[in-house]
Amino acid sequence: MIKLLQESGALSGFNDMASRLASGPRRPLLLAMLMSIIMFVDEYLSVLAVTFALKGTTDRNGIPREHLAFQANAVGCCLCVLVPFSSWVAFTVGLLSDFGLTFDDYISSIPFMFYPVLMFCLLFLLALGIFPKLGTLKHSYERVAEGGPALLDEEQSKSLVEIEMPQETKPSSALNAIIPIVILVAGVLIFDNDLIHGIFLAVAAQFILYISQKLMSVSEFLEHFFDGAKSMTTLAIVICFGFMLSKANQDLGLFDLLIGSAGTSVPGWVLPAAAFILVGFTTFATGGCWVMQIIVIPIFIPVAMATGVPVKLVIAAIMSAVTLGYSCCFYADSVFMTSAGSGVSNMRIIKTAAPYAIGVAVLTLAGYLAAGFLMA
Repeated sequence: MIKLLQESGALSGFNDMASRLASGPRRPLLLAMLMSIIMFVDEYLSVLAVTFALKGTTDRNGIPREHLAFQANAVGCCLCVLVPFSSWVAFTVGLLSDFGLTFDDYISSIPFMFYPVLMFCLLFLLALGIFPKLGTLKHSYERVAEGGPALLDEEQSKSLVEIEMPQETKPSSALNAIIPIVILVAGVLIFDNDLIHGIFLAVAAQFILYISQKLMSVSEFLEHFFDGAKSMTTLAIVICFGFMLSKANQDLGLFDLLIGSAGTSVPGWVLPAAAFILVGFTTFATGGCWVMQIIVIPIFIPVAMATGVPVKLVIAAIMSAVTLGYSCCFYADSVFMTSAGSGVSNMRIIKTAAPYAIGVAVLTLAGYLAAGFLMA
């Protein structure tokens, strides 16, 4: 889909429109946050669409790619748990239903999801230039300010997906990008958060738009379609190995060792904090957000019910931990997707995020200790 957006000139047209609407050091990042909100249904869709669509705009406005990549990855993961109509939430509610819990129980836990709430607020303040730049992000801005490139060329760590903007493509209407994206989001929501159905509808819309406007022939459309698919092969293989590693850790008993034994032996008021630490660390170590929920919800939810700890607090702690671990794992699939869209290596994305993620995680842990003490 992205390859077709590029070859049709739609992405160039969108970039031109974005450049007019969003100039300066703040507006491009705020526009990126707005796009992430629109793409909330799935972190893959969010990080790929935002980074591919706006990296040209941020480059022209002196914003290092590291900032765009860090923000796109973190915002995409945060919104997937905070917006109650995402694919993540649908999956989680299905797991909670085994314990007599409903969608309303998930909604009641959202205000207590301290990590994604605090991280989203931090990223908003960072985009406005209010919050200070730290570590790798600070060095990246210094590099650009001294005349260096927006995208650092790292020989030792390349992006797994190389889809470069064709130089000779003439920009077309921005609507050629906006319409397929709107249809994609609508399709995902109509078909019960199924991204595949949404993508098929979006590609069909691209076919009608681009062929009718004679932006490309049918044979060119098919050629670009398969070129785009082939460019994702390396990424798909690496993600496959990531799932294999997660499954191996599960079969070796890592999850039972870290979570099963410790999670059931702590005082009730400490349970939310313990869930946050254990699930966050294990998700970071394995990169598996979906499998983690399958394993930890049947462990922590019954314990919360048995000890009188508010279930909404434990749900919130689990989702906060999954968001932290998944967005900070260097081989998580969302990070690879962000690397594919931005061109920034996965390790550099994590280095950029680290000081902010650690700071927010410490505040989150303190919040769950306080909430557990007051509410349990």
